[in-house]
Amino acid sequence: MSIMEKLAAGAGKLGLSLTGQQLAQFEIYYQELVAYNQRMNLTAITEYEEVQLKHFLDSLSVVLALEPPLGEGFSLIDVGSGAGLPGIPLKIALPELKLVLLEATAKKAAFLRHVKDKLGLDEVEVVCGRAEDIAHEAGYREQFTLVVSRAVARLATLVELALPFCAPGGRFIAQKKGDITREVADAARAIELVGGELREIKGVDLEELADARWLVIIDKVAPTPQQYPRRPGIPAKRPLGRSI
Repeated sequence: MSIMEKLAAGAGKLGLSLTGQQLAQFEIYYQELVAYNQRMNLTAITEYEEVQLKHFLDSLSVVLALEPPLGEGFSLIDVGSGAGLPGIPLKIALPELKLVLLEATAKKAAFLRHVKDKLGLDEVEVVCGRAEDIAHEAGYREQFTLVVSRAVARLATLVELALPFCAPGGRFIAQKKGDITREVADAARAIELVGGELREIKGVDLEELADARWLVIIDKVAPTPQQYPRRPGIPAKRPLGRSI
């Protein structure tokens, strides 16, 4: 079996034709992920085929919510990047992206820097810090065409952490699993307060990914008021729109 065969086949269904070089980068990424995972908790999924599908292909499913061509200067921030998902797979598949990986845990941020160097990825910045703090820095606030986040927090919390990074006219994509009807309803006021508008909830329909997976697509229609995000910990403890 050739390397990353399952990933290559699944990516083709997303309209992505991965080159031999890109598949080799995914292979190196997998090896580094498994090696580092023995020293720090990056992922519970380590089996070769499962990582190809449940991590890499799942990350690439974000392209279903993009409108090509991406154009010059297309910038993406992955909020709460963890092991680099979905940001690094998207960067491998779409090398024209300018990417920022935001991760609060120093050890994970160090892993991300290591992988970036090992894969020879250009225009990738790793930022170690909390979204609540970094989103108030001028170099990052409302600077990105696209904001993505995967498995970080419930949507009402997540929009307060993520949308401040998104430039007006840009888009935030949250990757979600399972029944998210209540979660989306609970986030309605938060989305409005931070300058967003729910555009679409798009199902990821790939036989390789059997469980229900969704892309919650939110357009940035107005600037985020300066008070958001609130200080560290508050968006999770007291989500916007929920009675306190």
